[in-house]
Amino acid sequence: MVVTGEAAAEDQGRMDRDDTPPISPADPRAVPLSLWRHREIVWQLARREVVGRYRGSMLGTFWAVGVPLIMLAIYTLVFGVVFQVRWPMPVEDGPSFALVLFAGLVVYALFSECVTRAPTLVLTHPTYVKKIVFPLEVLPWVAMGTALFHAAVSLVVLVLARTVLHGIPPWTVVLLPLILTPCILFTMGLSWLLASLGVFFRDVVQTVGLFTMAVLFLSPVFYPVSALPEGVRKWVWLNPLTASIEDVRGALFLGETPAWHLFILALAIAYGVAWAGLAWFQKTRGSFADVL
Repeated sequence: MVVTGEAAAEDQGRMDRDDTPPISPADPRAVPLSLWRHREIVWQLARREVVGRYRGSMLGTFWAVGVPLIMLAIYTLVFGVVFQVRWPMPVEDGPSFALVLFAGLVVYALFSECVTRAPTLVLTHPTYVKKIVFPLEVLPWVAMGTALFHAAVSLVVLVLARTVLHGIPPWTVVLLPLILTPCILFTMGLSWLLASLGVFFRDVVQTVGLFTMAVLFLSPVFYPVSALPEGVRKWVWLNPLTASIEDVRGALFLGETPAWHLFILALAIAYGVAWAGLAWFQKTRGSFADVL
């Protein structure tokens, strides 16, 4: 017997309803609990989404690597050859510059993929709202799971390319998953907020497109923070992606660990954003069925 995605979701939703009490948005553990309690359905839906995205295409999952590499070649030509951006690390040739640029793009793509999809997550699943018992708060986790798959593939390519060009990377490369944690939490908080707002205000979809484009050029993806005027740098550090991008590059290319006191502060702020986003989503979800 073939079990559809909606049937699986309904079964999981009933199990969550029957076996576990609801998660209070005021609970400080709400963010990790939302993932842990529904980990099976998040895994199943994320896996189905990744497989379905490339099913039927001639190159299959190659597109998970191919598209970033094509964009990387374009950006390298523009910012490495035309504008001659200078980096505070050895990027004396085109391939090395491409790796430094790619590191920033991995972090940005993780953020952008989730945030861009967030406003339509509930809109594209009206059945989950109206006809079955389903933990709607897992939808941003599913989007994050898909984005993390692409980020993991990109990071593997990045580490392998760095090894070929410059030898074995420093031990700090093992810190990359930890370094990305504040970015993941901040992105989840924003995704929950936008998933809710997208139900009530359809213009959010268009606004988010402009927002993510602005974030791309306001983040140190194509340039190092050190290349900016002194008076501008402090404002760039207010961008939640800046620390993650700089720390990923430092760990991969310079063997540097994050400034731990700043990392812990960023982690605490990101968790606060995630907690607030989830609380808002849970508070407004009762009105979703009236709008859809």
